[in-house]
Amino acid sequence: MSNADIKSAPLDPPSASVDARKNWFAAGGVIGAILASTCCVAPLVLLTLGISGAWIGNLTALEPYKPIFAGVALVFIGFGFRQVYFRARPACEDGTYCARPESARITKTALWLATVLVVLALTINWWAPFFY
Repeated sequence: MSNADIKSAPLDPPSASVDARKNWFAAGGVIGAILASTCCVAPLVLLTLGISGAWIGNLTALEPYKPIFAGVALVFIGFGFRQVYFRARPACEDGTYCARPESARITKTALWLATVLVVLALTINWWAPFFY
């Protein structure tokens, strides 16, 4: 191949794996954040909303696993932020899902919500007494 052939060769379309990887990391972060907050934040929110019952006390059985869930969530969130904010964006063809701004907005929203949930779960001992 000559230099002219290389310069005029069409670029391969971006693979969907980069977008899928971002979405998987965001989903993993959200699931981990929900699991990390299940023992502490979820019962407090339910009680604040007026929902009560003996079954809410069972959620505190997950307390010993909170650091594990939070650690897993933070790893997924960290990789998700790395994929979304620090990786070069591939060129997208018009009309594809990655070309629409909603695709990135949904992933970023999920990552930020997961981050807030994990921070709330990890700092509950500091702010929960204000609700008693």
